Amino acid sequence: MKSKAFQLMAMGLIGAGLLVLGMLAMIMLPKPEASAGSTGESPAIPARVEFYAPALVLHDLDGRSVSLSDYPGQVVLVNNWATWCPPCKEEMPALQAFYEDHQHQDFTIIAIEAGEPVAEVAQFVAAYGLTFPVWPDPDQQAAAAFHNPALPNSYVIDKNGTVRLVWMGGVDQATLEKYVTPILEE
Repeated sequence: MKSKAFQLMAMGLIGAGLLVLGMLAMIMLPKPEASAGSTGESPAIPARVEFYAPALVLHDLDGRSVSLSDYPGQVVLVNNWATWCPPCKEEMPALQAFYEDHQHQDFTIIAIEAGEPVAEVAQFVAAYGLTFPVWPDPDQQAAAAFHNPALPNSYVIDKNGTVRLVWMGGVDQATLEKYVTPILEE
């Protein structure tokens, strides 16, 4: 009898915990804007945050060791994505256009691909004409470093190495202009 009562109490506590987590997620996750993207979905709105960028060391498409700390004094937009992810594919032209418009402002985008082989990532980069750094991440170290396995997600790191904005979901160029450009102008 005690065992059944204990099981019911444990299940109730687990249910209450999941309910609290769901409510926290609803409160803390960015709300979508009213304007629709090309798929009819609203672009993601960034959440304002403040924490130091994680120490992350990977290899670029040429096999060279690269790190987020290789970009001191620059604003860096880290975009975690995958070749198979539809919203990731959809946001790539906007990221490329924003990069082309702002790379002269001590700004770069680092696109970290979650898990696919280097050859497949290189083929994607060529097909989309990406000119910003792309880092394959076969072991998904970026997901662990940023504590976020959802794709796509983006982080804006300011010139002092502080993460200031975080997105979950695809971004568009208008949203990048609205939220990232002011950080570039600081």
